[in-house]
Amino acid sequence: MAGALIVNPRASRVTDRAVEQVARILRVDEVLRTEQARHAIELASTLADADRIYVFSGDGGFNEVLNGAPPGVALGFLPGGGTSVLPRALGLPRDPAEAARQLVHGRTRRISLGRANGRRFGFSAGIGLDAELIRRMDSRGRNESGKRPGDAVFALTALQALVAHRMRFDPVLEVEGHGSAAFALVANSDPYSYVGRVPLRLPRGAAFEGGLDLLAPRAFRPRDLAGALRYLATGRTRIPLVVLRDQDRISILSRIPVPLQVDGEDLGDVTEVVLEAERAAVDVIVAR
Repeated sequence: MAGALIVNPRASRVTDRAVEQVARILRVDEVLRTEQARHAIELASTLADADRIYVFSGDGGFNEVLNGAPPGVALGFLPGGGTSVLPRALGLPRDPAEAARQLVHGRTRRISLGRANGRRFGFSAGIGLDAELIRRMDSRGRNESGKRPGDAVFALTALQALVAHRMRFDPVLEVEGHGSAAFALVANSDPYSYVGRVPLRLPRGAAFEGGLDLLAPRAFRPRDLAGALRYLATGRTRIPLVVLRDQDRISILSRIPVPLQVDGEDLGDVTEVVLEAERAAVDVIVAR
């Protein structure tokens, strides 16, 4: 079975030794390293003859391969980033070598994907607050070895963003057919993300085999912080929300330009987002 391994050498947990180890376990025919942003899209698009494409990267690299992989090629994701939501949500371990051992003997699972203004995503898209957090983290840059800051810096960045807004988010969005909202979280899976080992279930119940789920507070004020924490812990809150389940299409307009992210990748500011479910879109490799 012909296989290729795409590696982002700048991902937080990728080292030369780890690449050598996972390539040996997977018995791949070639190892391709990315050199700049969007390079994984280009590399994946050249691998139409492969039966399997493995990706050792963070979530940004996974997203690029989802957008470049030829139809019919099964994809396997090895956790090389600080968070690596996609492989973890698919049930793989955080250790890259152990994940490789499970993938090489794994089965395929057909999952749906989302699209935000045409860009595919594997697990999440965000309009407003969480996309702003991604942008703030990106602005912090990387350390001397090219690695991104960890969860502690992300928590500090989130706190700084809340303070900058005085924990006040007005309803600048209009979710077509469902009214106004302050910001929106769109999920293709549950969990939406992780903080360390803790899953962030926002919204709860989204499934890889289904359509898109949306969770959007109609407004957010300092008094709503306790309700937000309650939702994180229990899935229940009295904060007024727009909640959509298993949707094929969601259209959102904004009165002002707001940030948009997919799978942790900043796509810039937008005033309109069309989100679409691409059902049964791709085969991914998971543990047997």
